[in-house]
Amino acid sequence: MEKRRQFIKKTMLVGGALLLGRRSATAYAVPGLTIPSNTAGQKQSRVVIAHRNDLRTSQNLPDEAAVQKLLDTALENLFQQNSQNIWRYLFKPEDIVGLKVNCLAGKGLSTRPELVNAVVERLIAAGVNKSNIIIWDRHDNDLLRAGYTLYQGRQKVQCFGNNRVGFSQDIAEYGQIGSLLTRIVTEMCTALINLPILKDHGIVGLSAGMKNNFGVINNPNKYHDNIGDPFVADVNMLPPIRNKTRLIICDAITAQYEGGPPFMPQWCWNMDSLVVATDIVALDQVCWDIVETKRKAEKLFSLKQAGREPRYIATAADQTHRLGTNDLEKIECVRV
Repeated sequence: MEKRRQFIKKTMLVGGALLLGRRSATAYAVPGLTIPSNTAGQKQSRVVIAHRNDLRTSQNLPDEAAVQKLLDTALENLFQQNSQNIWRYLFKPEDIVGLKVNCLAGKGLSTRPELVNAVVERLIAAGVNKSNIIIWDRHDNDLLRAGYTLYQGRQKVQCFGNNRVGFSQDIAEYGQIGSLLTRIVTEMCTALINLPILKDHGIVGLSAGMKNNFGVINNPNKYHDNIGDPFVADVNMLPPIRNKTRLIICDAITAQYEGGPPFMPQWCWNMDSLVVATDIVALDQVCWDIVETKRKAEKLFSLKQAGREPRYIATAADQTHRLGTNDLEKIECVRV
């Protein structure tokens, strides 16, 4: 625990060579931008926590221009490259890009439209056709409650739930899970951006990057036993999820340290930050540490003491899954 506290408090300056990444520098090569893959022997994974004190308006709402600047700052420090080059590296004009938001908790604690709008603008600037961008979640109603406008057509950015298109006919299996996957992931999209919320989860301990992908499958209710272990890790091993995800941008503008996954304002705080990575396990480890630090400050039990330590994070990093690293000594946590 002491090691974890020291880790999350540590502030690192940005500089030197790029040390992280999930994708190999092949099809998306851009001069000066190198992203080695997360494989055995990789030295470190970088996770960036980007914060702005002026992120909110006088009405306590996210300021869209400030959110856009925060996104650029986060990614430029993650990849050590100009923001425009990053988007062109990660996404080709012919890509169909799915933005997996998390809207379960309604407007109070869902992926902010201001953040999603910033991502959309940068994808379009990188050459992706606006009609090839799909904002999606489990159900239309979730998106509506979070403030999104539904659309399914050809002229503009798409926005709809799994209920519109249904699930694949073939069962996808890995480890202890067997599920149908939304056709948005299996048939429609060539690339995915994971846009979770940073929040406590009353059953599996933490909802961040990996847990957000429960919105891909048709039967997430089956996989909350044993604090989600190994089920959360197993879901993220499914090839359409693992192979198509290119970036994780965790919305920590408003975060929640107790009472999740529903919105419980008494346990929320204005973190006014984004947490970004390409290593989903490292990102979840850092998010877990943020929640634990806040819980300690609020004099709450740790998640382990509360009986819901998110052990699935370690499982995702084990020799069977190898989805990333949860070793704090191999995670470079950069605060900007």
